[in-house]
Amino acid sequence: MEYHNNLNRTLANLQKVPTFMQSWVRDYAIGRFVKFVGTAGIHFEKMTCNEVAVTLPNKPKVQNHIRQVHAAATTLLAETASGMVVGMNIPDEKLPLMKNLSVKFIKRSQGQQNAIATLTEPQIKQIRETDKGEVNVSVKITDETEEEVVIAEMIWAWVLKKK
Repeated sequence: MEYHNNLNRTLANLQKVPTFMQSWVRDYAIGRFVKFVGTAGIHFEKMTCNEVAVTLPNKPKVQNHIRQVHAAATTLLAETASGMVVGMNIPDEKLPLMKNLSVKFIKRSQGQQNAIATLTEPQIKQIRETDKGEVNVSVKITDETEEEVVIAEMIWAWVLKKK
């Protein structure tokens, strides 16, 4: 389901970049706009209106004292995936806001972490058609063994931008 908002128009412009560079340019552009995402080194694997998949390599700058991805970095990964899937659907005249987040660590992670945030068709319709509201975005976080290590739910709200 294609949608024409600022984020989607920006991503569409990446089609002008040579194919081998598109992934790097997308990561760089988003990282420049959302500085913490760029600092952490989050990589955008997939960005559609229904699903956003991101990864975070287990590098020293995001590690905790036992050399696994730090809890704060994991939370950033979940927030980024959920925020971007909302961002793929929100009209330009609306402002997305993080309202609440829940992150439950269920297993010690190994290596890189992967997060997938999804929206249902009714959620997408609600974001696009109501001036003010909120949506609960589930995020599945796995590690390099493909085991789920974190259960995350992010509640995103939106309001009309002030003129």
